[in-house]
Order: sequence, then C-alpha cells, then structure tokens
Amino acid sequence: MAKPFLTDIKTLRKRARQHIAEGAVTPGYRADRKIVVKILNEALATEIVCVLRYRRHHFMASGINAQSVAAEFMQHAVEEQGHADEIAARIVQLGGEPNFSPEGLLSRSHAEYVEGDSLVDMIKEDLVAERVAIDSYREMIAYLGNDDPTTRRMLEGILAMEEEHADDLVSLLEKLRP
Repeated sequence: MAKPFLTDIKTLRKRARQHIAEGAVTPGYRADRKIVVKILNEALATEIVCVLRYRRHHFMASGINAQSVAAEFMQHAVEEQGHADEIAARIVQLGGEPNFSPEGLLSRSHAEYVEGDSLVDMIKEDLVAERVAIDSYREMIAYLGNDDPTTRRMLEGILAMEEEHADDLVSLLEKLRP
C-alpha cells in the first residue's frame, strides 16, 4: 500500500491552530532550533566581519588599479550586508535573536579580519575569507539536510554568491600580476 502524500486536511488545520505563537515553525520542523540559531548567528558574525573588511579595503585601496578594485570591494560589501540581513531575518523567523553585538564578533565569525598592506594583500585576504565562508556554508547546508529546507535554500543562495565573489577576486589577482 502506498504511503499517503499529504496529511489529511482536518489534521493539518488542527495542527496549524496549535502553538500559533511559533509562527513559521510548525511541528513538522525537524532541525534543532537552538543549534540552527547558533550556527546562523555564527554566519551572521562572519558576514558582518566581511562587510567591515570589504568596506575598509574599499576606502584603503590605492594605486593605479585602485578605482576598479575599490568598486568591486564595495559591491561585495553591499552583497555581504544583504546576506547578513537575510540571515538575521531567518533567525527571527526561527524564534531566535540575531546577535549584532560587537562584543565577541570576531570569536563568533568564521572569517578573520585582516587588513592587508597592499591592494594585492587585500584581495588575497578577501579571497581567503570567501574560501572560509564557502566551506562553512557547505558544512551548514550538509548539517541541515532536509531538516530545515528553508534555511538550507537560503544558505545555498548565499553560498553561490560567495563562490562568485571568490571567482571575482581570483580574476582581480590575475589582472594585477605583473
């Protein structure tokens, strides 16, 4: 006998009325919310550190190629801020609180905040941070599996952009090599 595809409508309606203060988190949510909120707060800290580092690099870029590289740094900073906002919104949806506190920011972040002395150093540090983020997001996605498909899809979208950032930075390095 085939397994029914969908719970009967009466049961769905009854469950929806229970624990309505939980919002989007229904009894069908299978992940450990505390752990998911914790890893999302680490991802949030990582994105904030990346925003700060990219913005610094934008303003500190100097030299003959600085203008186009600085523009790329700012574009990445804006995109990383978008990631931070998505992550913070998801934390709230899950009933958690996004941790924007500057205290402990670097210890929560997976990426480091390295300033870099030259344009090439800045690009390399940003590339290292993107590579850290890529591996971190892959691990988070694998951890979530099918237990939280909404968070997983959000992280998959962010991962795709982090991979794009890494490609952009490799291209910049290639252009700057003598």
